[in-house]
Amino acid sequence: MAEKIAGRARELIEGKNFAAVASLSGDGTPHVVVTWVDTDGEHVLLNTAAGRTWPTNLERDPRVTVTVVNMDNPYEYVQVRGRVAERTEAGARDHIDKLSEKYTGNPNYPGPPDETRVIFKVVPERVIHRGG
Repeated sequence: MAEKIAGRARELIEGKNFAAVASLSGDGTPHVVVTWVDTDGEHVLLNTAAGRTWPTNLERDPRVTVTVVNMDNPYEYVQVRGRVAERTEAGARDHIDKLSEKYTGNPNYPGPPDETRVIFKVVPERVIHRGG
């Protein structure tokens, strides 16, 4: 059953805070990367380039944990445990530009223009806020 992303948890995800994304490798070991994060209010949104390790992991096994740490107070964080509900390329290029502006101030993502961008929509099954 999905939980809501609300209150301080939503503020942390919408803020200029980085996310640690934990996926499962093919052998079952955790694979963790730090990346930009967003929310549409219902899902955690993760944007990446197709073919990287962690999106490949999520395509094989949709279970994921996303931890967003408050950049101003690292003792405060939100952890979202859930599953990928959707993988889409639709709107992914515009979305990465939006994230680039949020995190760097540059409204044009500086990555290779020919890479395939992908958005993963994560349904939160458990939302935990700590600290603050």
